[in-house]
Amino acid sequence: MPSTYAHALASLLFTQAQEFIGVYDEDAHRFIRVNPMGAQLLGYPSEAAFLQAQVADDALPVQPAPGHSWAAALHSARQSGHALVAADATRASGDATRVSIELTPFGHEGRTLYLVRLSGPDRLLLAERELAQSVSRFEAVVANATIGIIMCDRHGQIVSANHLSEQLFGYRPAELLGQRIEVLVPRAVGRHHEQLRESFNAAPSVRAMGAHRGDLQGQRKDGSVFPVEVSLSYFHLDEELYVVSYILDITYKKEAERELIAQRQRVEKLNAELEQKVADRTHALLSTLEQLEQRTEELAKALAAEQELGELKSRFVSMASHEFRTPLTAVMNSATLIEKYPESEQQDKRVKHLQRIRSSVKHLNDILEEFLSVGRIEEGKVEARPVELALPALLSEVVTDVQGLLKAGQRISQHVDCPAPVVLDPSLLRKILVNLLSNAIKYSAEHSEVTLRASCAQGLLTLAVLDQGVGISAEDQEHLFERFFRARNVTNIPGTGLGLYIVGRYLELMGGRISLHSELNRGTTVTVTIPYENHSAD
Repeated sequence: MPSTYAHALASLLFTQAQEFIGVYDEDAHRFIRVNPMGAQLLGYPSEAAFLQAQVADDALPVQPAPGHSWAAALHSARQSGHALVAADATRASGDATRVSIELTPFGHEGRTLYLVRLSGPDRLLLAERELAQSVSRFEAVVANATIGIIMCDRHGQIVSANHLSEQLFGYRPAELLGQRIEVLVPRAVGRHHEQLRESFNAAPSVRAMGAHRGDLQGQRKDGSVFPVEVSLSYFHLDEELYVVSYILDITYKKEAERELIAQRQRVEKLNAELEQKVADRTHALLSTLEQLEQRTEELAKALAAEQELGELKSRFVSMASHEFRTPLTAVMNSATLIEKYPESEQQDKRVKHLQRIRSSVKHLNDILEEFLSVGRIEEGKVEARPVELALPALLSEVVTDVQGLLKAGQRISQHVDCPAPVVLDPSLLRKILVNLLSNAIKYSAEHSEVTLRASCAQGLLTLAVLDQGVGISAEDQEHLFERFFRARNVTNIPGTGLGLYIVGRYLELMGGRISLHSELNRGTTVTVTIPYENHSAD
């Protein structure tokens, strides 16, 4: 075999060996090489760490057993070419293991070196030790865990249960081993749990806490139940399925949830009561405000009515003092003058003054009649009583009635286009026309013309009275239909200020309307529209 090939093969066997193999230098009293597995078996991370741990013969990690020495072992190996010596191998952690040392001498560059191989239970002990450490870790993680952990095979038989799970379900140590997992499930859902287990075995998967729908319960040994949360995991060992259950007792959590729900309900109840109180107080406040607004409105109306009444009183006193004084003075003067004409030839003078007395009394009677009309209207004693009438005849009668009021040179022209009979209240219509024509005559100058127009179309009677009188200012037109109101430019002309007010109220009873157009010193046009019935062809 070529030397290079032999060297390579020896190096391969040395580095890949799964046991301790080292090279000992007798002159240096120490190991000068060790394979990687050898260092690992003795707990050293590397060959360099193993070599640095050597101090002297009596401090080597591999030391001949008591009663033996390196010098005696090496001498025996030189004599026979091979030696087997009992020894103690000390791990880096300080643990010692009894092993056997096989020594084989060989020469290298004029020196004698020894191939050292450890044999015996070292690897088994290492595995046992690692297993013991693994078991210790398992116990630390599982057996003493603060969560219940139970392991079952695919048939539901419990193979492992930690301390906390035994305490949760009320069992003695190891009492759960060999029992079926269904003993921990309430009887009412036991059968269903078997179906769930079969389903899980068919398609195992990791299920986290809370993944199960609804509330879960566990059953203690004494039959009592308590709320739990469960998560699942699984593993396979020698082709056997094992299921691991992680169990939490959530009794306190449920109690906290119930208390939280109760607190929330109490808060909601308090909120509802508070909202109801706020609503009640708000309603009471709104009611009070509404009452205050109503009282304020009533007071405002009362004040306005009082102001209006005061104004009406002032107007009435002003009107009465003027309208009553003039005819009464005329009566008094005429009566005095009649006494001065006792002779029969003075009869014409007595007649003149008697006529003045009758005129003044009539004027007073008209004023009182207007007052009475206002009273009857406001008391609701006046009603419209429509009958069939011929409008042209009624208008002619009214015009004839007011002829005595015409001033010198005044005349009334008529334009009537109502040939068919209409159904209206003739009394109210007559009073309206008399009032409008009287005003037109009263406030127009001598030698002027008053025009009366009437037309009937589509069930509406339209009456218009036009004069060429003093007119009415725009400011005064806003108050014309108020009681006792008189325009400022006619205060020296007799009148009560009730005429247009009465006309407006009569029109309300007949369902009609009134409008007025006037300019100062250019005349006034008053237009009245009244709906009527017509039983003949219109």
